Amino acid sequence: MTPLPKGRSTVCLIDLGALRWNFRQARKKVGPHVKILSVVKANAYGHGACEIAEVLEDEGSDGFGTATVEEGIELRQRGIQSPVVVLAGVYPDQLEDIERYDLTPVICEPRVLGSLKKLAKKRRTALNFHLKVDTGMGRIGFLSLETASWLPALRGLEMLKLQGVFSHFSRADSVTDKYTKKQLVSFRQVLQQLQANGHQPSFVHLANSAAIITLPEAYFTMVRPGLMLYGIYPSPEMVNETSLKPVLTWKTSIHQLKKVPKGFSISYGQTFTTQRESMIATLPLGYADGYKRSLSNRGAVLVRGQRTPIIGTICMDLTTVDVTDIRGVSQGDEVVLLGQQKDAAISADEVASWANTISYEILTSISARVPRIHNR
Repeated sequence: MTPLPKGRSTVCLIDLGALRWNFRQARKKVGPHVKILSVVKANAYGHGACEIAEVLEDEGSDGFGTATVEEGIELRQRGIQSPVVVLAGVYPDQLEDIERYDLTPVICEPRVLGSLKKLAKKRRTALNFHLKVDTGMGRIGFLSLETASWLPALRGLEMLKLQGVFSHFSRADSVTDKYTKKQLVSFRQVLQQLQANGHQPSFVHLANSAAIITLPEAYFTMVRPGLMLYGIYPSPEMVNETSLKPVLTWKTSIHQLKKVPKGFSISYGQTFTTQRESMIATLPLGYADGYKRSLSNRGAVLVRGQRTPIIGTICMDLTTVDVTDIRGVSQGDEVVLLGQQKDAAISADEVASWANTISYEILTSISARVPRIHNR
């Protein structure tokens, strides 16, 4: 058992062996000739972007996807050498940082493309970029329905090189529905028009984790695993399609134990009142750590291998649970919020269901004040 840090014991343990395993499952799915752009945006889904990227670079990841330029700079400053693609688009006033840190910008609109052309011409520097195409997501990107209107903007690139083109599936959890198929057809049509106009991008990517697992026709020359790298299935149905291992365990310990009488109210707002004499454990974490307030009176944690309910309103820094039925419970006992303890487990998907959200939000909401300990 990994020892918890001194003082406040709330911590996330990151299993880098599990991370390596999950990357290898993605590689096994797509084969040796399809490139892998590992998505490490949002602090690698809460797992620690630099540490995750170091391991995946060692495993042979062909590049990394971030959401912002700042995330890309952080990787470069940590010594990551592989290509870094800024997936959520860039702004004209960031172009000098993009050049300085050798980041690959994603261009989503003609205005930024024009600015990039001017910068490349001014500095006489060759710059690669990826083109984002909107095939039905409705967010950023050049509309696939209007290809003829924006294709002329790709003429006369001079020092610029259209290195990649990609799109984004609307369904992140399942990619076997009719809408996904429609997006795939639309993307292929854009590729045909680009090629007909003399563009031959090396990196063509559309497949997210769900598509890597279930839709080989969406692989093209590159794929973008995200959630599956961290050991979470995009949907329960995919459990039989590949084998993934959860990477993150979130744990703490009992800060204080207190026996209270029947009819005693717990935490803010008197949202819970004991129905019997009860043993209440207070945990040293709260919504400021990313433990969502919506879990109040709904979620559960693991103590001594048993589930025990969250009671009362989750506070900024403290959470209360009912441990009356936990035999031998003691102050300082380990408490697992997310992960496995003995034969019991709580998954990110389960926590998400309690909070009426998705596993992505549970992971990325864990705040910076929770230390990440990376076990190699």
